Amino acid sequence: MFDLLNNFVIQLQQMPLWIQVWVVWLALINTASIIFFFTRAETRMVFFAWIFAGSGTFIVFYFQGQEMSRLMGLGHIIFWTPLLMYLWRRRGDIFLTRLSGVYLHLLFITNFISLLFDYTDFVRHLLGQGY
Repeated sequence: MFDLLNNFVIQLQQMPLWIQVWVVWLALINTASIIFFFTRAETRMVFFAWIFAGSGTFIVFYFQGQEMSRLMGLGHIIFWTPLLMYLWRRRGDIFLTRLSGVYLHLLFITNFISLLFDYTDFVRHLLGQGY
């Protein structure tokens, strides 16, 4: 397990700085759902989607020979697409006047941008474009 994580970090460090920063930001914003875990149902959904999406990323990484690939966003696609649909439907109950509402809006925007990258990478993989 530690070899898998170590190989991931080593390869991430070889990527452009903006990608490294983006991955750290994704980890921070999604993990922050713990702060509101007991007060907002939406953040519980975020937390579990984050766990499953992250697991999916590492499963793909493992089965791709521990090499970065355009398929690594597949976990995000599978778990964050329904999450964002859920959050979108709940938007009337998520107020920017509350810290949890600001957090959920920021998370929505962040994960939406990530999904744009993930869907693009997935289509590029289907078209045979390597990483």
